[in-house]
Amino acid sequence: MNYSGLIIAVTTFLVIGLFHPIVIKGEYYFGTRCWWVFALTGIAFIIASLLIENNIISPILGVVGCSCLWSILELFEQKKRVEKGWFPKNPKRKSS
Repeated sequence: MNYSGLIIAVTTFLVIGLFHPIVIKGEYYFGTRCWWVFALTGIAFIIASLLIENNIISPILGVVGCSCLWSILELFEQKKRVEKGWFPKNPKRKSS
């Protein structure tokens, strides 16, 4: 049996689930100023996925990299959700 597809699928599911609270906490503590961290991290993971020959690790790194890049959009969407009152605003943070 070949388990690589299942391993990649489960890992993708877990990565997406992990990034949801990371985006929420990132916006809460740093606002949208932390977008560049997601960008640099995403690019690094994508480059690593291109350089690694392993058929399981490479796609997982690609998924993490694309999730980091997608999180930039979600970070700005989270800011809108906070402005609508759907999520709490950090009272200690002055600007986004």
